[in-house]
Amino acid sequence: MSNDEARRYGWVYDGSQRPAFAETPGPGQESIWDYPRPPALVADSRRVRVFLGEQLVAETRQAYRLLETAGAPTFYLPAEAVDQSLLLPSPARSHCEWKGQAQYWHVRSGARQADHAAWAYPKPHARYAAIAGYVAFYLGELRGYVDEEQARPQPGGFYGGWVTSDVVGPFKGEAGTQGW
Repeated sequence: MSNDEARRYGWVYDGSQRPAFAETPGPGQESIWDYPRPPALVADSRRVRVFLGEQLVAETRQAYRLLETAGAPTFYLPAEAVDQSLLLPSPARSHCEWKGQAQYWHVRSGARQADHAAWAYPKPHARYAAIAGYVAFYLGELRGYVDEEQARPQPGGFYGGWVTSDVVGPFKGEAGTQGW
């Protein structure tokens, strides 16, 4: 069994049954524990914006949300929606068992820089071909908005999910979640 296969199939939760510890969603909310594994890619026409300080980095109504069990949605924005002049190549790389090899960028505006804060999958695995070249952003130094709501970064600093009022957890990355 390959490392990717071990990661894919070694996880107990797959969205088919919400665990007892999961929060119950209210009206207009989604439980991240109902998200599937493998992750779903869903088009999202809400206004998605990313800022570094007061500098607009990206804006679109043509994002994709990647929905994976236990994680807040990750927003992927088309490359043409991103101010490419603010992206500086980063040597960082990562590998996702579902999407493949990711490349990273620092985001810089004036004296401000968010290191390794943007990433994309130039050649994702076939199931995720729709996001080839789309850019995702870690929140923290960057601010992200879905419509007019400011999103919070998924806890833990590893995952790139955006927590908004329309999703409930608990979220992978919070204290005590390392066993998931």
